[in-house]
Amino acid sequence: MGAFEDKIRFMTGEATKLGLRVDQALLEKVAKGLGPALYNDDASLVSTSDRDELKRVKENFLMGKLGLTDEAAIDVAIEEVTNQFGASNKNKHRALFYYLLVEKFGKGGMYN
Repeated sequence: MGAFEDKIRFMTGEATKLGLRVDQALLEKVAKGLGPALYNDDASLVSTSDRDELKRVKENFLMGKLGLTDEAAIDVAIEEVTNQFGASNKNKHRALFYYLLVEKFGKGGMYN
């Protein structure tokens, strides 16, 4: 099995630990969109305690890639996803974090 498939299998396992059921095809598409960041230990995680990191998620992914404009809704969604992982969970995997945001905003169609 390849590195990408290994990462997807790992992410699916992590989702299961969190009690989440994921759409495998959409998770794969979101993960592919991360490019090399998926394989970098630091870049593959979202640090929700870092304001600059959350600003990048908001501006680059949610506003830039997904085209969202309602900043209040974006902030609420980021907080909700953070809570799904657990605030003290240091392993907020970017692929899953972004997947949950895509689902929350109903933007899965952008990955077809």
